[in-house]
Amino acid sequence: MTESIYIEIEENENCEEMPMQVYEVLDNPKPINMVKLIVGGQAESIYEITGWTSENNGSPCTAMFMPISDSGQAVAYLIKGGEWGVRLKPAGTQEKWDLNSSNQWGEPYLILTDKNDLTVSKTASVDKK
Repeated sequence: MTESIYIEIEENENCEEMPMQVYEVLDNPKPINMVKLIVGGQAESIYEITGWTSENNGSPCTAMFMPISDSGQAVAYLIKGGEWGVRLKPAGTQEKWDLNSSNQWGEPYLILTDKNDLTVSKTASVDKK
């Protein structure tokens, strides 16, 4: 499977605008709910991730990852959410997804280069807590 995916995120309450980007998708998208990241120069940590949609002035939806062609890495991993991007919070945080939380932040999408940084849950679904 090789096809193109077009991603464009307009400025919204979750994240800043991202002009249209085009990526060559190498396989079918799969749900994802955790990623390993280095944020703000801190140690590598696990973060929960969800897609974010404009429904109800901002609400979670399923985040999906897919391998994409990348000229520098050969394969990278695109994580996309809803039309308002993706939202992240530290793993184990017992708070609901909330645009007003200082423990959470939004991104238009993520591209990771190491498949080991992806955590695919067999039951990944929209978790509104």
